[in-house]
Amino acid sequence: MILNVLIWAALLIGLFFNALGVIGILRFPDVYTRLHADTKATTFGSIFTSLAVMLYGVSQFFSTTDGQYAALVFHTIIAVIVLAVTNATGAHAIARAAHKRGHGPNPSVVDRLKETSK
Repeated sequence: MILNVLIWAALLIGLFFNALGVIGILRFPDVYTRLHADTKATTFGSIFTSLAVMLYGVSQFFSTTDGQYAALVFHTIIAVIVLAVTNATGAHAIARAAHKRGHGPNPSVVDRLKETSK
């Protein structure tokens, strides 16, 4: 019973952060802030969704002692590690490509000190 509540809580938290990532992609003004929203929120959301899968696998393994659930947990751990590495690497590559193409950040910040020092 408690494990089912933890599984559902992890799923809901994961879906919430994935939804925040989507909203960030749609709402933020430039490629850099969109990448920030996407990589941070979806990585966190995917980790919680994977945590729900691992909790389910552990609960099924201990109730049935079937080896396929242990394999499910092991493969999910590998997927989370790969996701954490490739998501950060991919975001860095996209940001670097955007910078090389001349896409600067959105100039939405007004620096009054810079204007008065001239």
